[in-house]
Amino acid sequence: MGGELPGSVLFCCDHNAIRSPMAEGLMKKFYGQSTYVQSAGIKNDLDIDGFAVAVCEEIGIELSRHRTRTFEEMQEWGDDLSGFDLVVALSPASQRQALELTRYFHLEVEYWPIMDPTGLSEHREGKLVAYRNARDQISDRLLARFGPPTVPQT
Repeated sequence: MGGELPGSVLFCCDHNAIRSPMAEGLMKKFYGQSTYVQSAGIKNDLDIDGFAVAVCEEIGIELSRHRTRTFEEMQEWGDDLSGFDLVVALSPASQRQALELTRYFHLEVEYWPIMDPTGLSEHREGKLVAYRNARDQISDRLLARFGPPTVPQT
């Protein structure tokens, strides 16, 4: 059974181009506006990944307008990291970054080891399978952590 929904969640990964935007989109789809949700990366040297956009579009989540950003850019743009109730790291490097933030802010940090789907196949169908697997891993973790969706799913 899932736990109580926090007031705010920050999902993070390496580039904010695949896993953390997927998690942000899934969280919003499942739980609506009951929780403030954002995502960030350690770097923002990539645009949103087209395969991530495609596999999320399959389940009604729009990611094509997502703009990647770093932890530092979030703060520059007015999102106070100390205001998040929970930071969910989806990669080892982002976990280290999130734990570094706990030196300055009191943040609850969880690590969800979500597979990086890049480079797992050379062919389009194989890539889509890998990205769907990552999406579904995130979905399963969300449901296990926060319980069934509070927004009716279509």
